[in-house]
Amino acid sequence: MPTDERRTLFQTSLMAALLDGIYEGDMTTGELLEHGDFGIGTFDALDGEMVVIDGIAYRLRGDGTATAAPADAATPYAVVTDFVPTITRDLPDGATRAEASEAIDAITASANYMYALRITGRFRQITARTVTRQERPFRPMTEATDDDAVLQFDDVDGTVIAFRTPLYEQGIGVPGCHAHYIDDSRTQGGHVLDFTLEHGKVELCLCTDLHLRLPLTAEFREAALSPDDLHAQLAKTEQHVGRA
Repeated sequence: MPTDERRTLFQTSLMAALLDGIYEGDMTTGELLEHGDFGIGTFDALDGEMVVIDGIAYRLRGDGTATAAPADAATPYAVVTDFVPTITRDLPDGATRAEASEAIDAITASANYMYALRITGRFRQITARTVTRQERPFRPMTEATDDDAVLQFDDVDGTVIAFRTPLYEQGIGVPGCHAHYIDDSRTQGGHVLDFTLEHGKVELCLCTDLHLRLPLTAEFREAALSPDDLHAQLAKTEQHVGRA
């Protein structure tokens, strides 16, 4: 990795704020796209998952459908960057998400940096879920995601858009790998729980700088952002660990 090569990851709000039920967006999708052409997030009131790919933001609904989001759609949490791959490798045919993660671990320069990553190829299966629109008073995210339907996409061509975040960023982002999926036709997708890859490749973009934008709202000022069970909440909302 060249020591003089720096790339910025832009993030609005905190994952810990989402966990506490801060779902009101104070940044538009149009404003977000000024900071990057690749990313993930959600929309105002948890009204769908977000994928940003090739400079276009898509809304992924609970029924698995995907549509381009309008520029004035608000987001309470999103992460984007200008995606420039620094590492490209083929992944093992038939790799599960865990096996792909091990292969990616082996080619990253260090676990102390942030990485945007893109997996493109054909998937035998993708298991996903998608948040559904919430109404006030907003429930904590650990309760709101109980409504999520688990979806399965079989024999599809598409892209996994993800960010690998160091453990020291727990609460700022999602430690480990936070991943969303959208198909090549840009008509279906969701928040990735697991996948089995038929064949494909991974591209990694190493990010050295974090531009963090915090909301100027009463809800954010009063939010409980350091709960004792933060790790357990993240596991339940992101991977459905501990879900009934």
